[in-house]
Amino acid sequence: MQTSTFSAAMPGLPDPELDGQFYDGVPTRRFVAWIVDVLVVMALGVPVGVLFGLLTLGFGFAAFPLVLAGMGLLYRTATIANSSATWGMRFMGIELRKSDGARLDPLTAFLHALIYVVSMAVFPVQLLSCAMILTTRYRQGLGDIFLRTTAINRPEL
Repeated sequence: MQTSTFSAAMPGLPDPELDGQFYDGVPTRRFVAWIVDVLVVMALGVPVGVLFGLLTLGFGFAAFPLVLAGMGLLYRTATIANSSATWGMRFMGIELRKSDGARLDPLTAFLHALIYVVSMAVFPVQLLSCAMILTTRYRQGLGDIFLRTTAINRPEL
């Protein structure tokens, strides 16, 4: 990142008050990215879930939500570990960064995806996470707070 205004709380990230362009519109971009990612996961997960259901003579259809959750976990982990952003995030021009400004490593990407999947299974937790994205200084959701990550507008290189 090419900026000289960093925050003491998250020393590798631009300060939201001094370098607001890194955070402008991030909640809306995260929402649109989420919609894109849900569509991708559905496009990948529904055929896998149907095939699993057919191969198990219908018994596997009971596990359909778990198949979708598993596909979502794999998709989010792989894409975030690869470029610190899912395909939806890339499309919207945002990426995840750690508090030191680094891109997410595979373990942090997995934990970020796992917290997301668990929060989606417990709807009030997901609502809390969305409210936090709208109200916290760094526009962080619940998983971001735990992992000390945040989404920023992708810096120009």
